[in-house]
Amino acid sequence: MSKDANGRSKLDRRTYERELLRLQNELVKLQNWVKAEGLKVVVIFEGRDAAGKGGVIKRITEPLNPRVARVVALPAPTEREMTQWYFQRYVPHLPAAGEIVIFDRSWYNRAGVERVMGFCTEEQVLEFFRDAPEFERMLIRSGIILVKYWFSVSDEEQDRRFQDRINDPMKSWKLSEMDIEGRDRWEEYSRAKDEMFKYTDTKDSPWWVVNGDDKKRARLNCIHHLLSRIPYEEIEHKPFKLPPRKPASKGYVRPPMDSQTFVPEVY
Repeated sequence: MSKDANGRSKLDRRTYERELLRLQNELVKLQNWVKAEGLKVVVIFEGRDAAGKGGVIKRITEPLNPRVARVVALPAPTEREMTQWYFQRYVPHLPAAGEIVIFDRSWYNRAGVERVMGFCTEEQVLEFFRDAPEFERMLIRSGIILVKYWFSVSDEEQDRRFQDRINDPMKSWKLSEMDIEGRDRWEEYSRAKDEMFKYTDTKDSPWWVVNGDDKKRARLNCIHHLLSRIPYEEIEHKPFKLPPRKPASKGYVRPPMDSQTFVPEVY
């Protein structure tokens, strides 16, 4: 049986799929509660490249209504956005009542990739460290439930996943030149993360670290924890009952089927 970087046996697929289904059922209950109670939820996912953020986001959103739960993954800022207040481009994506917003990377780009890759100045980073805790306190005071996750992965496991992406055409889009360059700056990213935690791992808005070396365990642990951070109750819905279909009106005649263009049935 394969083991993770910590020497633990990896979770078997049958157990994983059973628990994932159970947790996804609870996520639907949470979604219904958020909508019914008008809650506003923000969940931030940060971490090293290939640490497993995308996988857990996919499993969280898979059973949910996209009108209630949406993912925000912003591209690089435009020239205009680079002249704005740093947090400005993120504010329009914050939730209204009854919404869950998941940030696949967030304003913490400033303390991570932007800093390590030299896309901002040290003065801008220090300003971010001053502003971020207060910005998050403002969000919390406004009624937003804010949960922040940092996905951690060992350098050995990251290398294995990068190689997997290189060899698998279905995963090649996940790898970029930035990822390869960032791989050579492992220590710089570690130092940047440590300092980021120093300033932004606050009592009001703590960082929750997810061990990402075993993808299956990481997904289950993260979803289980997220459910524990937002008190919710199951909302009873009246069961639907389909009434008999109304008979077609006497004057309606459907056009012939061969007048429509169908997709070829290759399979």
